[in-house]
This record gives sequence, structure tokens and C-alpha cells, in this order.
Amino acid sequence: MALARPVVLATLVLAGLGLTLQALPQAPSDMATAANAFLNGLSPDLRAQASFAVDDAERVNFHFIPRERKGVSLKALDEAGKARAHALLKTGLGQRGYLAATTIIDLENVLRAMEMRDSRDPELYFISVFGIPGGAAPWGWRFEGHHLSLNFTVADGKAVAWAPSFFGANPAIVRQGPMQGTRPLADVEDLARAFVTALDTDQRKVAIFTTQAPSDIVTGADPQVTPLDAVGIAVRDLRADQRAMLVRVIDAYLDRMAPPLASARRQALMPSLDDVRFGWAGVVEPGGPHYYRIQGATFLIEYDNVQNGNNHIHSVWRDFDGDFGRDLLREHRAAYAH
Repeated sequence: MALARPVVLATLVLAGLGLTLQALPQAPSDMATAANAFLNGLSPDLRAQASFAVDDAERVNFHFIPRERKGVSLKALDEAGKARAHALLKTGLGQRGYLAATTIIDLENVLRAMEMRDSRDPELYFISVFGIPGGAAPWGWRFEGHHLSLNFTVADGKAVAWAPSFFGANPAIVRQGPMQGTRPLADVEDLARAFVTALDTDQRKVAIFTTQAPSDIVTGADPQVTPLDAVGIAVRDLRADQRAMLVRVIDAYLDRMAPPLASARRQALMPSLDDVRFGWAGVVEPGGPHYYRIQGATFLIEYDNVQNGNNHIHSVWRDFDGDFGRDLLREHRAAYAH
């Protein structure tokens, strides 16, 4: 997989793209249309399985391991239903994100062959819809299974939150078989390593906060997260070329999302970019155990590659105040009497 395209953050603001919020593609309306098409194509029993209240406790029941899940699985759908599920998925993801997601799903076939376990099933990915798609009332949807948890919330028919957003890969690089050489998350590994190796000796002493990588992302599957220790090097302490390299790492995560969602988030990050910190743990050389996190005032990116002989990636974007659309829901309640 090719690395994320090199982009300087200053060129990514909406004005620099010649766009306004009003001129962006209508991701929320596209989501509502696709979600309603998905629900309307289900039998009554399956529609009941897929549908939840917007404030149901299931909304924050987030995880990325193989386990029992609620919602409707791809396995339960006919071909037309699967096509509608993928159409919904495409409304939340950009081209790069959709390719990564579908490749991660295909890795279940690799694990089945490696482990000789029928439980590794590329159709055990579940779609859940929270609330009624469309209109001003908040609603959301989730696509989740092993190594994928994609959560979207829409409020007032226009604002979209898309965290937690989890992408994992086991194996991180396929070493044999028909998919040999496949690396669905190559960009978030290679770009981060390129950045940390571009630091000078003194900068690297600040950025690498420990030589021991944790066994997994620190936040795990916590339904709500708070800022971690402020370790690593701040953007304000980087040269211009290094700053651009770190932006490319962040951009690799943003590029997973649909373009209007990514563009809006890039714009929101601009004012506090200097305070964003990058911290690395573990081995810098390829093949060794390693972890990094990128933390700002409102968000946290975590990446870990330690398990299965350092060939098993977990990566996630979390929003301290906005996971599962908490900030959008709060704003909506403040604006409308209930």
C-alpha cells in the first residue's frame, strides 16, 4: 500500500482548497440516505436487530476483538443487503479508509488459514443504527467486527462525529499465501517511523519517552478516555520539514474518513497544532516492538505493534469530548427543549 500523500497542513484548510462548509459534499445526508436504504431492505426481524435508540447503552459498547455483537451481521444479509451495507460504509470512509477496512476484513481469511479456525469469518462484521436517520434529531451508526470499529454520529442533520475510529491488522504484513506482502496499515507505520528517524539526537531523546513499548494501546476499549501523560515532542519544537512530516502522519488517520469529514477536522486542528505532541516507545528500527501516540487538546491517536512477534497493529483515533458524538449531543440538547 502506498504511503499517505504528502500534504502540508497549511494547504489543507478549507479556504486553501477553495471550499466552504456549505460547498462540501453532504456526508450527513448521504449517510441518512444510505442508512435508510439499508434498514428498508431488511426483513422486520433483521431491522429490529439492527435498530437501537440513540441513547441505548449499546451505543458505547465498543470493542475490536472477536466477540458476540449486537446488530446485523454481513452473514445474515443477502447480496443486495451486503451491497447496501457497503454503500453505507462508503459514506463514512474515504477511498483510502474503505480500502483499508475491506483489506482488514479479508485478513480474516488469512487468519483462518494460519490458525485453522472457522471462527475467523470475514462476514462477522455488524451494522447497527441508533435513532432515526435523517432530520434534525441526533442519530448514529456503527460498523464493527474484529479489528474494525467505526462509529458515526449525526446531529441537526449536518454535524458528524466519527470517533472512536479503530483500525487493526493481524498480520500487519502478510508473509505468505495469496495475500503475501499485503500491509493494510502501512501508511500509519511507515510515516511515523520516517518522522521519528528524521529527528536530531536531542529531539529524539524527547520524542522517545521509553524504550519499552506497551503491549497494546493504552486506552484499550474504554468507552470514554481522558488525556494521557503529555509525553514526547511538541510541534512547536520541530523544524518546518519535520512539522510537515508529522502532519502527514495525522493526515494518514484523517484520510480514512470521507473527504468532507476529514477536511472539516483538519481546519479545526489548525489553531492548536503547536501544542500537539508526538511520543514514541520501543524500537525505532523496522521489525521491533513499537508504539506511538499523537495527542492534542481534543484528540488522541494511538498506534501499537507488539503482539504476534511485532506483526499485529492496533490503531485508533479518540476524541476526549466527542467520542460517540457526546459533544454534538450536548449541543443539540442545549439548543432544543426536550
